[in-house]
Amino acid sequence: MKKLLVLVIVLSSVGASYAQVQVALGVKAGANISKFDESAADNLTSFHAGAFALFKLTKIGIQPEVLFSQQGASVKQAGQNFDFKTAYMTIPVMVKVYLIGGLNLQAGPQFGFLTKAEFDGDDIKDSLKGSDISANLGLGWDLPFGLTVDARYNIGLSDVGDDDAVFDSSLKSRVIQISLGYKIFKLGK
Repeated sequence: MKKLLVLVIVLSSVGASYAQVQVALGVKAGANISKFDESAADNLTSFHAGAFALFKLTKIGIQPEVLFSQQGASVKQAGQNFDFKTAYMTIPVMVKVYLIGGLNLQAGPQFGFLTKAEFDGDDIKDSLKGSDISANLGLGWDLPFGLTVDARYNIGLSDVGDDDAVFDSSLKSRVIQISLGYKIFKLGK
């Protein structure tokens, strides 16, 4: 955390020297529509919330984030639906390519650390791997008054199931995220 603060201060001073550089810190939250890649799972709706930093130079920006993200799926077993809920602290690092009027294309990796896992209310955290690696693709809009809107598709690259006796197929997450954010601090154009 101290290293991130030092990085922000250094980049802020560079931003003050060069009007083309923008440094911003903000918060964001939104909805998750998630499932696993297996066909027996249905979507589960939940949320994500956290903070971001934006380092933008003309048409390219890098936006690291720290988010709490609830994910999972609705699973059908023996004719009944059960909620399979997971929670992660995720760290997406997005590269943003700006088009016209604040519209941007986004892509980047995401690293997730499991904080909670339940199946129909029972704790199953020990049956899952403690981390997840994903790829994000998205579209965003940075409005002039500090508001941001993002829509992303998160594709799980790693199998999060750790216990073959419990999970008979791979568990790779698929998450659609729709976010609303606000730049609390902004320096530069």
